[in-house]
Amino acid sequence: MPVVDVKHGSLIPKRVAEGVERSRHMERELRAQNERFSAAVENMSHGLCMFDADERMIICNRNYVDIFRLDARVMKPGIRFLDILRHSVDIGIASQSADELYAIRKPYIDGAKASTYEEVLSDGRIIIISHRPLAVGGWVSIYEDVTEHRRAEEELKEQHRLFDAALANMSQGLLMYSAEGRLIVRNQRFLDLCNARAADFKLGMTHRQMLEKLVRLRIFEPIEIDAEVARTKACLQAGQPRSSYRELVDGRTLFVARRPLSGGGWVATFEDVTERRRTEERMIHLAHHDTLTGLPNRSMFRERLDLALEDEAATPFTVFSLDLDRFKAVNDTWGHPAGDWLLKSVADRLQRCLRNETDVVARFGGDEFVIMQFNFKGVANAEKLAKRIVESIAKPFRDKRREMHVGISLGITIFPHDGKDADTLLKNADTALYRAKREGRNLYRFFEPGMDAIVQARRALEVDLETALPRQEFELEFQPIMNIASGEIIGAEALMRWHSPMRGTVAPEDFIPAAEETGLIVPLGEWALRKACAAAAAWPSGLRVAVNASAVQLGSDGFARGVISALAFSGIPAGRLELEITETVLMDESQAVLKALRQLRELGIRIALDDFGTGYSSLGYLRRFPVDKIKIDRSFTRDMRNRDTAAIVRTIIELGTELGIVVTAEGVETEAQLDTLRDLGCIEAQGYLIGAPSKAADIQRLLTSRAQHSRAG
Repeated sequence: MPVVDVKHGSLIPKRVAEGVERSRHMERELRAQNERFSAAVENMSHGLCMFDADERMIICNRNYVDIFRLDARVMKPGIRFLDILRHSVDIGIASQSADELYAIRKPYIDGAKASTYEEVLSDGRIIIISHRPLAVGGWVSIYEDVTEHRRAEEELKEQHRLFDAALANMSQGLLMYSAEGRLIVRNQRFLDLCNARAADFKLGMTHRQMLEKLVRLRIFEPIEIDAEVARTKACLQAGQPRSSYRELVDGRTLFVARRPLSGGGWVATFEDVTERRRTEERMIHLAHHDTLTGLPNRSMFRERLDLALEDEAATPFTVFSLDLDRFKAVNDTWGHPAGDWLLKSVADRLQRCLRNETDVVARFGGDEFVIMQFNFKGVANAEKLAKRIVESIAKPFRDKRREMHVGISLGITIFPHDGKDADTLLKNADTALYRAKREGRNLYRFFEPGMDAIVQARRALEVDLETALPRQEFELEFQPIMNIASGEIIGAEALMRWHSPMRGTVAPEDFIPAAEETGLIVPLGEWALRKACAAAAAWPSGLRVAVNASAVQLGSDGFARGVISALAFSGIPAGRLELEITETVLMDESQAVLKALRQLRELGIRIALDDFGTGYSSLGYLRRFPVDKIKIDRSFTRDMRNRDTAAIVRTIIELGTELGIVVTAEGVETEAQLDTLRDLGCIEAQGYLIGAPSKAADIQRLLTSRAQHSRAG
């Protein structure tokens, strides 16, 4: 049946009509296909450009235009490839001429195989170009901007290089474990610390396998591996670091720190702390033991006494206070070295007198000793020990060709009869000791409540002290301090002297404790500070004055204001004043004291820690409160011929150097001592070799003379 052609009104055979319809359908499909192709090309993440056999562009996408910064109006189908290159040169994106670029690409265009190469644009971007030949001739090129990817790769390589360099140059050994607990990183320092080979600890080993191998190779001392693995696992699962000391078979000590990683797994570091531990042990021993005799010192004895008193099941025990008789005569006759030898010999005899391993003998300083006797079985038991001590010390002490004779006096208290706290027991033992000395020495006496003579004597001293300052019985003397390297005097320490009309010259160690107990040290210290600053004002500029400050002064209200006032009245800058404090100032960690010290230090006033190493815990104080100077006690300086003492002095100086703290040695009396200190790197020295304590006028002349001589030189 014919079909009517509506437009022309004619009849068209059905077969012809169907052909027309198929043709239209194919056109629609082709158009849809082209649209899909164009959409796909435009949405590619890379640039694309297609050329025919005549090297004319068929199609390109927007990414291609953007990559090469081309003008879209120029990039019309039919443009020749060479013209595109010329356009890129014109706009400055190409790094070479069009002919050079064409010569480079021509072999790839003519090649029958797919090919890829790299091109660097003028702005430094890196483009990867992939050519694919078309079966009908021509080609299609894919363009990928890999600049950021390459930069990331280079950064990653650099990070890896830095990581490898850091691992190789670490002073610590390092192991890193994955989240699955397998070893993934191990540096050479770890192998060096263990004296092991890489083959001994292969990557992929578990924590347990590592520990087993370390023990099997006799690197670590035997350990409970199951417990160690469990402890480490528990800490890491809780997100907490864990550290411990590990003793090695060869005697070294490693500090092992384990830290969890945010992405799972953990890292362990190994540090050889052998020397540090030995130094710490020496310093801890120094803090708790007398350096001369090796006996426990005052602080360690007090700890032991406090522990005994805290024991609810404590049984009676005795406290002996001991003091040598005629010791000063030995020092005056034979000198300090002989006196030191005698003290060490006395300490040895006292230890041999003890019969119970739990008994304790300590040296409180000078020729003062104290004993705590346990397993008390009555007064007769304490008397036996006292008699043994008196008889032992009464025997001659023979040193080379010398024979020394001393005695010993003892005061005895019994817990709890004579006191239920440490202070009372010690005070009453001292009272009994005073009675023994007054009754003829080389005796022992038990404490009795009627022993009040010492209290009366102290009270009389306190009464005299109260009137001494208004009567102007005090004066200051100054001892010079020298820079060891240059030999120049850099300042002087103010020393207080009391000239009593009734008592004569009273030693500071006799009146300072009484002044501290009564609080008189506060006005007395304020007077000394003002006098010292006023004296320093007349010295050549730059010279410092050192003034001692006690714990009582620092704890009083207005101490800092008093220091500032003394500086203001004298006119000397804060940097020329140095306050010397002892470790007892910091022992109670009083916030008021620490606040006052920090306030003064912020003003520029220097803080010196006097008698360093003789107190409770010097390292702890240096950590909690930074000071500008530490002063080596004269007992160390005097005993530097002793190998152990010399090692301690060297350690203190090295500690000061490491912390940036000036170290001053006190009690320098010989050239040999000064030479030793100079060789050890000590900064300053003070003592009779440098200069004896002098009156204010004498020290002013000395300092002025030294300053003029220095300028003339």
